[in-house]
Amino acid sequence: MLHFDSDYMEGAHPLIMERLMQTNLEQTVGYGMDPYTRRAVALIQDAVGSHFADVHFLVGGTQSNATVIGALLRGSDAVIAADTAHINVHEAGAIEATGHKVLSLPATEGKLSASKIENYLENFFKDDTWEHMSIPAMVYISFPTEYGTIYSRAELESISNVCKRYSLKLFVDGARLGYGLAARGNDVSLKDLFRCCDAFYIGGTKVGTMFGEAVVLKNKSLAPNFFSYIKRSGALLAKGRLLGLQFETMFTDGLYLECGRNGVERAMELREAFESKGYKPAIDSPTNQQFFELPNSLIDNLSKDVTFEFWGPRGKDKSIVRFVTSWATPAESIEKLKALLNNF
Repeated sequence: MLHFDSDYMEGAHPLIMERLMQTNLEQTVGYGMDPYTRRAVALIQDAVGSHFADVHFLVGGTQSNATVIGALLRGSDAVIAADTAHINVHEAGAIEATGHKVLSLPATEGKLSASKIENYLENFFKDDTWEHMSIPAMVYISFPTEYGTIYSRAELESISNVCKRYSLKLFVDGARLGYGLAARGNDVSLKDLFRCCDAFYIGGTKVGTMFGEAVVLKNKSLAPNFFSYIKRSGALLAKGRLLGLQFETMFTDGLYLECGRNGVERAMELREAFESKGYKPAIDSPTNQQFFELPNSLIDNLSKDVTFEFWGPRGKDKSIVRFVTSWATPAESIEKLKALLNNF
C-alpha cells in the first residue's frame, strides 16, 4: 500500500534517531535544563534573529495551541480564528477548555484577510454592549493553513498591523511550518514571523521529529512565568532533552528546511501526476497537502492500493480528497502512484 494520509506516519529523520541512540545512556538534568536544549534554543534564536526570543519545547500541536493561548490571554479574552482553523474544528474544544472562546470568521481557502479581521473588530467595538461579550484579544492563523495555503509577507504584515492597532496579540500555528517555508513562491521567513507575531511555533511532529513543537514568544515579558504555566498545564516533559536534542539536530546544517523541501517536491510531483490525467487541484496549495475532486469510481479503484482522506462527505458522483506527502516520502512512491493512475 502507498500511504498519503498524513505527514506524521513515519517515525523520525534518521539523523535524529542516530543522535537519540548516541546519547541514550547519557545522564542529563530534566525539564529542558540540559545542554542539548540550551543549544537548540540558541540555534532557534539565531534563526529568528533575536536573542530575546523566549523558546520552549512542547510535545504536540494541540498542546502548544492550548498552552500558548491559555498563557497569553486573560479572563474572558477570546481568540479570532478562521472557521476552518484547527483550534475551531479539530481540537475537541481544547481552547474553550482553557476558558477562552474561539470567535470564528469566514475564511478563503483557509486564510483570514486583514480587512475581514478589521471589519469584525470595528463592528465589535461599535456595539455599546461589547463589555458583556467575550472580548477578542488575539488573532490565530496557521502557516500553512488547513488547506495547504500560505500567507504572503504582505498579508502577514497587514494582519500584524491590524492586531497592533487594536492591541491584539498575533499567534501563528506552525505545525507544518517547514512545508510553508519551503513552498514555491513563499516570501515569509522565520525572521518575518518573529517580527510580525507575538508568538508562533515551529512544528516538528509533522516535519521530521519523532514528536515536538518549538514555541517562540517575542520575549519573556509577554508571558511571565510561562515555564510554570507549562507545568501547570501538564505539558512539561521531564525528559526534556529528548525535545531539545531533536530541535538541535533539526536546526543544524539546514535539516529542518531540507525536510520541508522534500515534502513539497514530492507534493508537486504528485500534483503533476494528477494534472497529467486531467484532474485539476480543488485548491491551489503550494505545500505538502494536495486536494482533488475525483470521480468516486477512481477513488474506489485507487483505495485498493493507496490510502488518503476524504475532505468532507462523499459526494454522489465526485468527492474531494486530500493527499499528503512528508519529509520522508520517497520519489518511488510518486512513481508507483503514477503507474496506478495510468491503469484507470
